[in-house]
Amino acid sequence: MNTTHPSAQESRFVSRLTRNTLALVLAGGRGSRLKSMTDWRAKPAVPFGGKFRIIDFPLSNCLNSGIRRISVLTQYKSHSLIRHIQKGWGFLRGEFNEFVELMPAQQRLDDESWYVGTADAVLQNLDIIRSHYPEYILVLAGDHIYKMDYGPMLAYHLEKKADMTVACLEVPVEMAKSFGVMSVDEDGKVTRFAEKPENPETLVNDPTKSLASMGIYIFSAEFMYEQLEKDAKDKDSSHDFGKDLIPRLIHTHSVFSYPFQDVQEESQEQEGDTPAYWRDVGTIDSFWEANMELVSVTPELNMYDKNWPIWTYQEQLPPAKFVFDDDDRRGVAIDSMVSGGCLISGAKCLHSLLFSNVKLNSYSLIEDSVILPNVEVGRHCHLNKVIIDKGCIIPPNTEIGVDHEEDRKRGFYVSENGVVLVTISMLGLDLSRAH
Repeated sequence: MNTTHPSAQESRFVSRLTRNTLALVLAGGRGSRLKSMTDWRAKPAVPFGGKFRIIDFPLSNCLNSGIRRISVLTQYKSHSLIRHIQKGWGFLRGEFNEFVELMPAQQRLDDESWYVGTADAVLQNLDIIRSHYPEYILVLAGDHIYKMDYGPMLAYHLEKKADMTVACLEVPVEMAKSFGVMSVDEDGKVTRFAEKPENPETLVNDPTKSLASMGIYIFSAEFMYEQLEKDAKDKDSSHDFGKDLIPRLIHTHSVFSYPFQDVQEESQEQEGDTPAYWRDVGTIDSFWEANMELVSVTPELNMYDKNWPIWTYQEQLPPAKFVFDDDDRRGVAIDSMVSGGCLISGAKCLHSLLFSNVKLNSYSLIEDSVILPNVEVGRHCHLNKVIIDKGCIIPPNTEIGVDHEEDRKRGFYVSENGVVLVTISMLGLDLSRAH
Protein backbone atom coordinates (compact mmCIF):
# COMPACT_ATOMS: atom_id res chain seq x y z
CA MET A 1 0.00 0.00 0.00
CA ASN A 2 1.76 3.14 -1.21
CA THR A 3 -0.06 6.42 -0.59
CA THR A 4 2.77 8.74 -1.59
CA HIS A 5 3.16 10.61 -4.86
CA PRO A 6 5.85 9.12 -7.15
CA SER A 7 8.02 12.24 -6.92
CA ALA A 8 8.12 12.05 -3.13
CA GLN A 9 8.66 8.29 -3.12
CA GLU A 10 11.68 8.53 -5.45
CA SER A 11 13.51 10.71 -2.90
CA ARG A 12 13.05 8.18 -0.07
CA PHE A 13 15.21 5.27 0.90
CA VAL A 14 12.48 2.65 0.54
CA SER A 15 14.95 -0.10 -0.25
CA ARG A 16 16.64 -3.17 1.15
CA LEU A 17 17.59 -1.03 4.15
CA THR A 18 14.01 -0.37 5.18
CA ARG A 19 12.76 -3.81 4.17
CA ASN A 20 15.37 -5.47 6.37
CA THR A 21 14.66 -3.22 9.35
CA LEU A 22 12.51 -4.10 12.34
CA ALA A 23 11.06 -1.15 14.25
CA LEU A 24 10.61 -1.47 18.01
CA VAL A 25 8.25 1.16 19.39
CA LEU A 26 8.67 1.61 23.15
CA ALA A 27 5.13 2.43 24.26
CA GLY A 28 5.07 1.44 27.92
CA GLY A 29 5.70 4.81 29.54
CA ARG A 30 3.56 6.14 32.40
CA GLY A 31 3.63 9.75 31.23
CA SER A 32 3.30 10.99 34.81
CA ARG A 33 3.96 14.62 33.80
CA LEU A 34 0.61 14.56 31.99
CA LYS A 35 -1.02 14.25 35.42
CA SER A 36 -4.51 12.73 35.41
CA MET A 37 -4.56 12.34 31.62
CA THR A 38 -2.57 9.14 32.13
CA ASP A 39 -4.50 7.78 35.11
CA TRP A 40 -6.23 5.25 32.86
CA ARG A 41 -4.08 5.15 29.72
CA ALA A 42 -0.43 4.99 28.70
CA LYS A 43 1.03 8.21 27.31
CA PRO A 44 1.24 6.88 23.70
CA ALA A 45 -2.54 6.28 23.82
CA VAL A 46 -3.35 9.90 24.70
CA PRO A 47 -5.51 11.52 21.97
CA PHE A 48 -3.87 14.26 19.90
CA GLY A 49 -4.74 16.55 17.01
CA GLY A 50 -8.50 16.06 16.85
CA LYS A 51 -8.63 12.45 15.64
CA PHE A 52 -5.30 10.74 16.34
CA ARG A 53 -3.42 9.23 19.25
CA ILE A 54 0.24 9.96 19.95
CA ILE A 55 1.30 6.42 18.93
CA ASP A 56 -0.05 7.04 15.41
CA PHE A 57 2.82 9.39 14.57
CA PRO A 58 5.80 7.01 14.97
CA LEU A 59 3.75 4.19 13.44
CA SER A 60 2.84 6.35 10.43
CA ASN A 61 6.48 7.41 10.09
CA CYS A 62 7.44 3.73 9.85
CA LEU A 63 4.82 2.98 7.25
CA ASN A 64 5.62 6.05 5.15
CA SER A 65 9.34 5.25 5.37
CA GLY A 66 8.77 1.78 3.94
CA ILE A 67 9.25 -0.05 7.26
CA ARG A 68 6.43 -2.57 7.45
CA ARG A 69 7.66 -4.76 10.31
CA ILE A 70 6.83 -3.05 13.59
CA SER A 71 6.71 -4.35 17.17
CA VAL A 72 5.04 -2.24 19.86
CA LEU A 73 6.25 -2.89 23.42
CA THR A 74 3.57 -2.07 25.99
CA GLN A 75 3.41 -2.17 29.78
CA TYR A 76 1.67 0.58 31.76
CA LYS A 77 -2.17 0.64 31.58
CA SER A 78 -2.09 -0.51 27.99
CA HIS A 79 -5.70 -1.57 27.37
CA SER A 80 -6.78 1.46 25.33
CA LEU A 81 -3.46 1.45 23.45
CA ILE A 82 -3.78 -2.23 22.55
CA ARG A 83 -7.41 -1.78 21.51
CA HIS A 84 -6.49 1.20 19.31
CA ILE A 85 -3.70 -0.72 17.55
CA GLN A 86 -5.91 -3.76 17.02
CA LYS A 87 -8.68 -1.63 15.50
CA GLY A 88 -6.58 0.76 13.47
CA TRP A 89 -3.37 -1.01 12.55
CA GLY A 90 -4.49 -4.46 11.48
CA PHE A 91 -4.43 -3.73 7.75
CA LEU A 92 -0.87 -4.93 7.02
CA ARG A 93 -0.58 -8.31 5.29
CA GLY A 94 1.16 -11.03 7.27
CA GLU A 95 1.66 -13.15 4.17
CA PHE A 96 3.91 -10.37 2.81
CA ASN A 97 5.86 -10.32 6.09
CA GLU A 98 4.24 -7.03 7.11
CA PHE A 99 2.89 -6.56 10.62
CA VAL A 100 2.29 -4.36 13.64
CA GLU A 101 2.61 -6.80 16.53
CA LEU A 102 2.12 -6.19 20.23
CA MET A 103 4.71 -7.18 22.82
CA PRO A 104 3.13 -6.71 26.26
CA ALA A 105 5.27 -7.11 29.37
CA GLN A 106 4.92 -10.80 30.18
CA GLN A 107 7.85 -11.86 32.40
CA ARG A 108 9.49 -13.81 29.60
CA LEU A 109 12.85 -14.22 31.36
CA ASP A 110 11.69 -15.08 34.90
CA ASP A 111 8.66 -15.03 37.16
CA GLU A 112 9.41 -11.68 38.77
CA SER A 113 10.67 -9.11 36.26
CA TRP A 114 8.49 -6.71 34.37
CA TYR A 115 10.27 -4.22 32.12
CA VAL A 116 12.67 -2.28 34.34
CA GLY A 117 14.21 -0.06 31.64
CA THR A 118 14.09 0.56 27.90
CA ALA A 119 17.01 -1.78 27.19
CA ASP A 120 15.51 -4.46 29.43
CA ALA A 121 12.19 -4.19 27.57
CA VAL A 122 13.97 -5.05 24.32
CA LEU A 123 16.11 -7.74 25.97
CA GLN A 124 13.05 -9.57 27.28
CA ASN A 125 11.79 -9.95 23.71
CA LEU A 126 15.04 -10.94 21.99
CA ASP A 127 13.75 -14.40 21.09
CA ILE A 128 10.81 -12.84 19.20
CA ILE A 129 13.00 -10.15 17.63
CA ARG A 130 15.53 -12.72 16.43
CA SER A 131 12.75 -14.79 14.84
CA HIS A 132 12.13 -11.94 12.37
CA TYR A 133 15.79 -12.03 11.19
CA PRO A 134 16.24 -8.26 10.89
CA GLU A 135 19.49 -6.75 9.65
CA TYR A 136 18.85 -3.45 11.43
CA ILE A 137 16.87 -2.51 14.51
CA LEU A 138 15.13 0.88 14.74
CA VAL A 139 14.21 1.73 18.34
CA LEU A 140 11.58 4.47 18.71
CA ALA A 141 9.87 6.27 21.54
CA GLY A 142 6.11 5.90 21.18
CA ASP A 143 5.24 9.21 22.82
CA HIS A 144 6.49 12.04 20.57
CA ILE A 145 4.74 14.00 17.82
CA TYR A 146 6.84 14.35 14.69
CA LYS A 147 7.22 13.51 11.01
CA MET A 148 10.41 11.75 10.00
CA ASP A 149 11.62 9.63 7.12
CA TYR A 150 13.74 6.92 8.74
CA GLY A 151 15.26 5.86 5.38
CA PRO A 152 17.94 8.57 5.25
CA MET A 153 18.89 7.82 8.87
CA LEU A 154 19.40 4.15 7.97
CA ALA A 155 21.52 5.19 5.00
CA TYR A 156 23.54 7.49 7.28
CA HIS A 157 24.05 4.62 9.75
CA LEU A 158 25.41 2.47 6.92
CA GLU A 159 27.56 5.25 5.46
CA LYS A 160 29.23 5.96 8.82
CA LYS A 161 29.73 2.23 9.46
CA ALA A 162 28.18 2.92 12.85
CA ASP A 163 27.40 0.35 15.51
CA MET A 164 24.68 2.64 16.85
CA THR A 165 23.16 5.88 15.57
CA VAL A 166 21.23 8.33 17.74
CA ALA A 167 18.88 10.93 16.23
CA CYS A 168 19.42 14.34 17.79
CA LEU A 169 17.83 17.75 17.84
CA GLU A 170 18.82 21.17 19.15
CA VAL A 171 16.59 22.25 22.05
CA PRO A 172 16.60 25.26 24.41
CA VAL A 173 18.95 24.55 27.31
CA GLU A 174 16.15 24.98 29.86
CA MET A 175 14.29 22.07 28.22
CA ALA A 176 17.37 19.86 27.92
CA LYS A 177 17.10 18.58 31.52
CA SER A 178 14.31 16.29 30.34
CA PHE A 179 16.41 14.62 27.62
CA GLY A 180 19.64 12.81 26.99
CA VAL A 181 22.22 15.49 26.10
CA MET A 182 25.23 14.76 23.91
CA SER A 183 28.39 16.30 22.51
CA VAL A 184 29.73 15.33 19.09
CA ASP A 185 32.94 15.81 17.15
CA GLU A 186 33.29 17.29 13.64
CA ASP A 187 32.39 13.97 12.03
CA GLY A 188 29.22 13.57 14.11
CA LYS A 189 30.61 10.90 16.43
CA VAL A 190 29.19 11.09 19.96
CA THR A 191 31.90 11.94 22.48
CA ARG A 192 29.83 12.59 25.62
CA PHE A 193 26.32 11.65 26.68
CA ALA A 194 24.37 12.40 29.86
CA GLU A 195 20.79 11.33 30.54
CA LYS A 196 18.62 14.15 31.96
CA PRO A 197 21.55 16.17 33.35
CA GLU A 198 20.98 18.83 35.98
CA ASN A 199 23.35 21.18 34.13
CA PRO A 200 23.08 20.34 30.41
CA GLU A 201 26.10 20.92 28.21
CA THR A 202 25.45 23.63 25.61
CA LEU A 203 26.42 23.98 21.96
CA VAL A 204 29.83 25.53 21.30
CA ASN A 205 28.34 28.11 18.93
CA ASP A 206 25.10 28.73 20.88
CA PRO A 207 25.08 28.70 24.71
CA THR A 208 21.27 28.91 24.73
CA LYS A 209 20.84 25.43 23.20
CA SER A 210 21.82 21.83 23.83
CA LEU A 211 21.98 18.81 21.55
CA ALA A 212 19.30 16.39 22.76
CA SER A 213 18.60 12.77 21.95
CA MET A 214 15.20 12.19 20.33
CA GLY A 215 14.97 8.66 21.73
CA ILE A 216 15.41 7.25 18.22
CA TYR A 217 18.21 4.69 17.82
CA ILE A 218 19.45 2.48 15.00
CA PHE A 219 21.53 -0.62 15.71
CA SER A 220 23.04 -3.25 13.52
CA ALA A 221 21.00 -6.18 14.82
CA GLU A 222 23.78 -8.57 15.90
CA PHE A 223 25.57 -5.75 17.68
CA MET A 224 22.43 -4.86 19.63
CA TYR A 225 21.90 -8.46 20.72
CA GLU A 226 25.47 -8.67 22.05
CA GLN A 227 25.28 -5.38 23.94
CA LEU A 228 21.91 -6.09 25.55
CA GLU A 229 23.13 -9.46 26.81
CA LYS A 230 26.27 -7.81 28.24
CA ASP A 231 24.17 -5.13 29.91
CA ALA A 232 21.87 -7.74 31.43
CA LYS A 233 24.86 -9.23 33.30
CA ASP A 234 25.84 -5.85 34.77
CA LYS A 235 24.31 -5.72 38.26
CA ASP A 236 25.01 -1.98 38.52
CA SER A 237 23.07 -1.14 35.34
CA SER A 238 19.52 0.21 35.31
CA HIS A 239 19.18 -1.42 31.87
CA ASP A 240 18.25 1.75 30.02
CA PHE A 241 19.51 2.91 26.62
CA GLY A 242 20.03 6.51 27.69
CA LYS A 243 21.34 5.95 31.20
CA ASP A 244 23.55 2.94 30.60
CA LEU A 245 24.13 1.68 27.06
CA ILE A 246 24.94 4.91 25.21
CA PRO A 247 27.33 6.34 27.86
CA ARG A 248 29.21 3.02 27.89
CA LEU A 249 29.28 2.42 24.13
CA ILE A 250 30.61 5.85 23.12
CA HIS A 251 33.97 4.90 24.68
CA THR A 252 34.31 1.51 23.00
CA HIS A 253 32.33 1.57 19.74
CA SER A 254 31.20 3.81 16.88
CA VAL A 255 28.17 5.76 18.10
CA PHE A 256 27.11 8.52 15.72
CA SER A 257 24.59 11.34 15.97
CA TYR A 258 22.06 11.90 13.21
CA PRO A 259 21.12 15.61 12.88
CA PHE A 260 17.38 15.30 12.33
CA GLN A 261 16.82 19.05 12.12
CA ASP A 262 19.47 19.73 9.49
CA VAL A 263 18.56 16.78 7.25
CA GLN A 264 14.81 17.30 7.59
CA GLU A 265 14.90 21.02 6.89
CA GLU A 266 17.17 20.54 3.87
CA SER A 267 14.82 17.90 2.45
CA GLN A 268 11.68 19.92 3.15
CA GLU A 269 13.19 23.07 1.72
CA GLN A 270 13.69 21.19 -1.54
CA GLU A 271 10.10 19.93 -1.49
CA GLY A 272 8.60 23.26 -0.36
CA ASP A 273 7.23 21.74 2.85
CA THR A 274 7.10 23.18 6.38
CA PRO A 275 10.18 23.17 8.69
CA ALA A 276 11.30 20.18 10.71
CA TYR A 277 8.73 19.37 13.38
CA TRP A 278 9.19 17.44 16.63
CA ARG A 279 7.36 17.89 19.91
CA ASP A 280 7.60 16.18 23.27
CA VAL A 281 4.04 16.56 24.55
CA GLY A 282 4.95 15.22 27.97
CA THR A 283 3.48 18.01 30.10
CA ILE A 284 0.03 19.58 30.30
CA ASP A 285 1.41 22.87 28.97
CA SER A 286 3.30 21.30 26.06
CA PHE A 287 0.30 19.10 25.18
CA TRP A 288 -2.01 22.13 25.12
CA GLU A 289 0.48 24.20 23.13
CA ALA A 290 1.06 21.50 20.49
CA ASN A 291 -2.68 21.08 19.95
CA MET A 292 -3.22 24.84 19.84
CA GLU A 293 -0.50 25.15 17.17
CA LEU A 294 -2.65 23.06 14.85
CA VAL A 295 -5.42 25.67 14.98
CA SER A 296 -3.17 28.41 13.52
CA VAL A 297 -3.43 29.39 9.86
CA THR A 298 -0.15 27.73 8.82
CA PRO A 299 0.87 25.29 11.59
CA GLU A 300 4.37 23.82 11.61
CA LEU A 301 2.86 20.33 11.60
CA ASN A 302 1.25 19.99 8.19
CA MET A 303 -1.70 17.64 8.73
CA TYR A 304 -2.80 18.12 5.11
CA ASP A 305 0.36 16.65 3.58
CA LYS A 306 -0.79 14.00 1.11
CA ASN A 307 2.77 12.77 0.73
CA TRP A 308 3.01 11.88 4.42
CA PRO A 309 -0.41 10.80 5.74
CA ILE A 310 -0.95 10.08 9.42
CA TRP A 311 -2.83 6.81 9.75
CA THR A 312 -5.21 6.04 12.60
CA TYR A 313 -8.38 4.27 13.63
CA GLN A 314 -11.49 6.41 13.60
CA GLU A 315 -15.18 5.73 13.99
CA GLN A 316 -17.51 6.27 11.05
CA LEU A 317 -19.14 9.52 12.15
CA PRO A 318 -21.45 12.10 10.57
CA PRO A 319 -19.99 15.49 9.61
CA ALA A 320 -19.76 18.24 12.20
CA LYS A 321 -22.99 20.22 12.51
CA PHE A 322 -23.62 23.87 13.49
CA VAL A 323 -27.18 24.89 14.37
CA PHE A 324 -29.15 28.03 15.37
CA ASP A 325 -28.62 31.52 14.02
CA ASP A 326 -30.16 33.86 16.58
CA ASP A 327 -28.22 36.91 17.78
CA ASP A 328 -27.59 35.44 21.23
CA ARG A 329 -27.70 31.78 20.21
CA ARG A 330 -25.56 31.09 17.15
CA GLY A 331 -23.63 27.87 16.54
CA VAL A 332 -20.21 29.02 15.29
CA ALA A 333 -16.55 27.96 15.37
CA ILE A 334 -13.90 30.53 14.49
CA ASP A 335 -10.17 29.81 14.10
CA SER A 336 -10.88 26.30 15.28
CA MET A 337 -10.64 22.65 14.23
CA VAL A 338 -13.83 20.61 14.59
CA SER A 339 -13.85 16.84 14.13
CA GLY A 340 -16.56 14.49 12.87
CA GLY A 341 -19.62 13.84 15.01
CA CYS A 342 -19.45 17.24 16.72
CA LEU A 343 -22.61 19.28 17.31
CA ILE A 344 -22.23 23.02 17.93
CA SER A 345 -25.72 23.84 19.10
CA GLY A 346 -26.07 27.57 19.63
CA ALA A 347 -22.60 27.82 21.20
CA LYS A 348 -19.51 29.81 20.23
CA CYS A 349 -16.14 28.09 19.82
CA LEU A 350 -13.11 30.40 19.47
CA HIS A 351 -9.53 29.28 18.73
CA SER A 352 -10.13 25.76 20.01
CA LEU A 353 -9.73 22.15 18.94
CA LEU A 354 -12.68 19.76 19.25
CA PHE A 355 -12.12 16.02 18.96
CA SER A 356 -14.88 13.71 17.70
CA ASN A 357 -18.38 13.54 19.21
CA VAL A 358 -18.19 16.77 21.18
CA LYS A 359 -21.48 18.53 21.90
CA LEU A 360 -21.55 22.22 22.84
CA ASN A 361 -24.94 23.37 24.05
CA SER A 362 -26.57 26.79 23.66
CA TYR A 363 -25.18 30.04 25.06
CA SER A 364 -21.82 28.48 25.96
CA LEU A 365 -18.45 30.04 25.10
CA ILE A 366 -15.36 27.92 24.49
CA GLU A 367 -12.02 29.75 24.14
CA ASP A 368 -8.43 28.52 23.61
CA SER A 369 -9.42 25.02 24.64
CA VAL A 370 -8.74 21.39 23.74
CA ILE A 371 -11.83 19.21 24.09
CA LEU A 372 -11.21 15.45 23.80
CA PRO A 373 -13.74 12.94 22.40
CA ASN A 374 -17.25 12.29 23.72
CA VAL A 375 -17.50 15.44 25.83
CA GLU A 376 -20.75 17.33 26.39
CA VAL A 377 -20.75 20.95 27.57
CA GLY A 378 -24.01 22.16 29.08
CA ARG A 379 -25.76 25.48 28.50
CA HIS A 380 -24.37 28.83 29.66
CA CYS A 381 -20.86 27.47 30.26
CA HIS A 382 -17.61 29.39 29.82
CA LEU A 383 -14.43 27.38 29.26
CA ASN A 384 -11.17 29.26 28.82
CA LYS A 385 -7.75 27.68 28.20
CA VAL A 386 -8.78 24.24 29.36
CA ILE A 387 -8.19 20.62 28.44
CA ILE A 388 -11.35 18.58 28.93
CA ASP A 389 -10.54 14.86 28.97
CA LYS A 390 -12.50 12.18 27.16
CA GLY A 391 -16.03 11.44 28.33
CA CYS A 392 -16.52 14.47 30.57
CA ILE A 393 -19.94 16.05 31.05
CA ILE A 394 -19.70 19.71 32.02
CA PRO A 395 -22.85 20.80 33.93
CA PRO A 396 -24.80 23.91 32.83
CA ASN A 397 -23.63 27.30 34.12
CA THR A 398 -20.08 26.07 34.74
CA GLU A 399 -17.06 28.36 34.46
CA ILE A 400 -13.60 26.79 34.13
CA GLY A 401 -10.38 28.67 33.45
CA VAL A 402 -11.90 31.99 34.53
CA ASP A 403 -10.92 31.89 38.23
CA HIS A 404 -7.99 29.55 38.94
CA GLU A 405 -8.49 29.61 42.69
CA GLU A 406 -12.01 28.30 42.22
CA ASP A 407 -10.71 25.73 39.74
CA ARG A 408 -8.24 24.40 42.30
CA LYS A 409 -10.93 24.26 45.01
CA ARG A 410 -13.02 22.05 42.72
CA GLY A 411 -10.08 19.66 42.33
CA PHE A 412 -9.07 20.63 38.80
CA TYR A 413 -5.37 20.74 37.90
CA VAL A 414 -3.96 24.17 36.98
CA SER A 415 -0.59 24.15 35.19
CA GLU A 416 2.27 26.63 35.52
CA ASN A 417 1.07 28.44 32.40
CA GLY A 418 -2.57 28.51 33.50
CA VAL A 419 -3.95 25.56 31.54
CA VAL A 420 -6.75 23.83 33.47
CA LEU A 421 -7.11 20.06 33.14
CA VAL A 422 -10.50 18.45 33.84
CA THR A 423 -11.01 14.67 33.87
CA ILE A 424 -14.00 12.45 34.57
CA SER A 425 -12.62 11.42 37.98
CA MET A 426 -12.37 15.10 38.98
CA LEU A 427 -16.04 15.48 38.06
CA GLY A 428 -17.01 12.33 39.96
CA LEU A 429 -18.31 10.61 36.82
CA ASP A 430 -18.45 6.92 35.97
CA LEU A 431 -14.91 5.89 34.96
CA SER A 432 -16.27 3.73 32.14
CA ARG A 433 -16.76 6.96 30.19
CA ALA A 434 -12.97 7.27 29.92
CA HIS A 435 -12.71 4.21 27.65
